[in-house]
Amino acid sequence: MNKQFIRYTLGNILMILAGLMLLPLIVSVIYQESWVNIASFLGTSLGTFIIGFALLRTKLHRRTFYASEGFAIVSLSWISISFFSAIPFVLSQQIPSFVDAFFEMASGFTTTGASILIDVEALSHSMLFWRSFTHFVGGMGVLVFALAILPKAESSSVHIMKAEMTGPTFGKLVSRLSSTARILYIIYFTFMMITLICLYLAGVPFFEAMLLAFGTAGTGGFGVLNGSIAPYDSFTVEMILSIGMIVFSINFNLFYLVFIHHAKRVLKSEELRWFLAIIAVGVLLIAMNLISTSYGVVNAFRDSFFTVASIISTTGYSTALFDHWPLFSQLILILLMFVGGMAGSTAGGLKVSRVLLLVKIAWAEIKQTIRPNRVVAIQYEGRRIDSKLANTVLSYLVVYILIFIVAVLVVSLETPNLLSSFSAVAATFNNIGPGLGIVGPSQNFAHFSPFIKIILSFIMIMGRLEIFPMLILFSPNTWLKRY
Repeated sequence: MNKQFIRYTLGNILMILAGLMLLPLIVSVIYQESWVNIASFLGTSLGTFIIGFALLRTKLHRRTFYASEGFAIVSLSWISISFFSAIPFVLSQQIPSFVDAFFEMASGFTTTGASILIDVEALSHSMLFWRSFTHFVGGMGVLVFALAILPKAESSSVHIMKAEMTGPTFGKLVSRLSSTARILYIIYFTFMMITLICLYLAGVPFFEAMLLAFGTAGTGGFGVLNGSIAPYDSFTVEMILSIGMIVFSINFNLFYLVFIHHAKRVLKSEELRWFLAIIAVGVLLIAMNLISTSYGVVNAFRDSFFTVASIISTTGYSTALFDHWPLFSQLILILLMFVGGMAGSTAGGLKVSRVLLLVKIAWAEIKQTIRPNRVVAIQYEGRRIDSKLANTVLSYLVVYILIFIVAVLVVSLETPNLLSSFSAVAATFNNIGPGLGIVGPSQNFAHFSPFIKIILSFIMIMGRLEIFPMLILFSPNTWLKRY
């Protein structure tokens, strides 16, 4: 384990974080906020910079590292940035409890959107900005952001990118890793700006439009108003956000293919076709179910489309109290929570690619059982899937289920029913935000004890990093000296 390089990389990350804290500081000055807010960001930024600089002074015996170091770097970075980013909230007393502030920041960077705040509108402009800006930074990945802006990246840095990017497989867009990171962030930033401009033209105040664009880009879902998106009561705003949430749930590699004039390859994407089909079927089923109640036809399709886009993208914005919908619609939403967006997007969940591979693996096993002598090949995206990838997907599912069950058992200690504990874990593990029951769209996570909040904070980080980086970080074998 190259511990020196881990400390060195953490130093880089903390210094970048210290620089990013100057942005809410500028917002605080613009809106002429109290000296307490300014001092909170300035002091935290300075302290973070000093610690980061001290870690950068680490003497490196070698710059190469392997997958275990990459996983450890990613996990420690996400825990560290959540820790230091929480300090301004505590110093300004806008979130007095450090555990609450850590939960809020872990939720922000992991783009979960779960909150402990009862009155969001009571926060100052700078705190609202910092809270939503964490979605933008965490959406594409903190380490990917670092790789995009640092002057050079070692070839070994691919282990970092693999650990942070979502999905069962990883591929570089171009030969240079740093160039891949920059391309991803250019696409990401461009789409975010388009979302911001569209919201502003639709009548949303610029500051609120910016924060909503951050939340949409990172598929995070921190709202600016207490009622999330419902207070805007605008069909145009809802459609902009719905389309935006779906766009940011699509694999960014496909957008790059469009950019280099390979659109035909995009149309052949099996995962994209399944993703859009799942959305269409989900909207239709929920809308028909709502129409059978007191819902009007137009409102049924309007609310179902926005909610399905919000849930499957794991954003968590809401325009309706879907926890009051019929049970059938709620069950559809729970299924969408687990499916999530496409691999290589900012969305959470299992990912459509994994779900599709699991279906294909199961179907192949059924065929093999019926005809034992038959060789069944599994095809995905026009290529034959080898046994290694199939085993990786199955292993991920097994570990996912085991951790989910343990988390539900722990959370059930403080929840009144199975629905609440199940959806609380589903909403945090899949990085969605609102769940059902006592963590529904009109509720929050404030009522949980500090212990459960810490557990859910780590569950959010584990879900965002797709489990294994966190497991490797806390595995004793990772830190044993073997050379």
